[in-house]
Amino acid sequence: MGKIKSFLDSKIVKTDVGEETYLTWRETISYALGRGAQGMNTSMTSSKYVNYFLTNVLFKKLKDPMGTASTIRLFCGIFDAINDPIMGVVVDKTRTKNGQMRPYIKWAPLFVSIVMVLFFIGSADAPPVVNVIYTTFLFVMLDVTYTAFDIPMGALAFSITPNGIERTKLFGVSSIVRSVVGALPQVFVAGAAWLPYFRDHTPQAYLTSAIISAIGIFFLTRLTYKNTRERAHHSSDTPSVKECFALLFKNRPLLMLFLGNIFFVLCKVAEQVSFYFVADLMFNLKYNAVIDVVKFPGFLLAGVFVPKIVEKLGKKADSRRFYQVCCIVAIGLHILFAVFTFKGLLQKQPGTSVSLLTGVIIAFFTCATAIPLEFKNLIQKEMEAETVDYIEWKTGTRVEGIMLSIMSFTGKIENTVSSSIGLAILGWVGYKSHTEGSLIQPDATNNALFFLTTLLPAIGYLLMLVPMHFYNITGDGHRKMIKEINERREKRQQEQLEKQTETA
Repeated sequence: MGKIKSFLDSKIVKTDVGEETYLTWRETISYALGRGAQGMNTSMTSSKYVNYFLTNVLFKKLKDPMGTASTIRLFCGIFDAINDPIMGVVVDKTRTKNGQMRPYIKWAPLFVSIVMVLFFIGSADAPPVVNVIYTTFLFVMLDVTYTAFDIPMGALAFSITPNGIERTKLFGVSSIVRSVVGALPQVFVAGAAWLPYFRDHTPQAYLTSAIISAIGIFFLTRLTYKNTRERAHHSSDTPSVKECFALLFKNRPLLMLFLGNIFFVLCKVAEQVSFYFVADLMFNLKYNAVIDVVKFPGFLLAGVFVPKIVEKLGKKADSRRFYQVCCIVAIGLHILFAVFTFKGLLQKQPGTSVSLLTGVIIAFFTCATAIPLEFKNLIQKEMEAETVDYIEWKTGTRVEGIMLSIMSFTGKIENTVSSSIGLAILGWVGYKSHTEGSLIQPDATNNALFFLTTLLPAIGYLLMLVPMHFYNITGDGHRKMIKEINERREKRQQEQLEKQTETA
């Protein structure tokens, strides 16, 4: 036990990096477990599985399950996205003895867990109108409760340490933990296809996974609340709502990230239709577990190597260039994905499972394309933190909540719009809903699934390169920025100390 305690209390960055370090492994792992709890929630409520649950379980008796699900997800998602900046302002205006973010991390996960379980209690045997009303209401409640959890968790990472190398390492560890813990609900639902009972009881598989996830979310976030600290300096005066939003127009790099995320919607469509891709184009639901598992190396490699690369590059590290390289690699891999799987997917005998060779190739490219994706996602976390530093450098005001909420806003838009696009296109090309087993889809549906999974993401990554060209924080520029911010803080502290001395 002594060795474990010694490790947990040791610093995560032990080398001399030219500036003060703060984070211990205890604090880092505790924060990462909170991120894992978030992953469990999004696995159940924002991923491909919830789409399949809606269209093939809850809404299977409706005339147009795809259209109904698409409409609900679109409008609820828009509400959710609008809700984010509101929560961001609330966080920035919060002043308590426990900090700005931690009070929300203490209580919001409890409500998130309760609402998530209620959502999956919905029954396909209920009248269709009741199901639509019930589902819409619970989606709204999921949005409200999760936002109260998500914004403070994200903002805490910007406040937990001012050290860029520590932040990158924190994001790396969090990425690994979130990918492992967050994947558990998906693995259970996907693996249910292998279990005799759940194979024929899809709703029960979802509900069981939701209950286990709810318990995990509550207990993991208690560790986050207990073991983390907020270290950023905030003035005692709370900024007005008008002041918070006015700062957005002065933040050019944040705008570029925002535009990049808008184009990333096209990349996310593949994830939203993945369950349909496996069930109806590969024609073998058992591949779902394989597809989920092979994505894990992307999270692991990003979490391990991105911090190492940044630390090794030192003064040469540049987040923008890193992001651009990830996009270029992803474009190439998605094009190769389409080339190598075209024949095995679209020219096979209708109603038959893909060959083992095609299944292996699909698994390989699913794994390969996840690597630049996760490298991009991880370095973007540091870029988001850079935009918070940028606005403090430019205006002297630090507002983690509103800045983080804008990125969360675009993330919600990504999930909402990509889900709606995927469902709408499948409905338009004649997708046939089914609850258990498989049935042959029209050629137009199969062609759409192939395009949405392989080539559409390549187009999205290509468009993302445009706003990144105008992202104006370089590696050297950010280091200079941090130096000036620290000098200003020291000057303010000295002035405050002198005033206190004079008053005394």
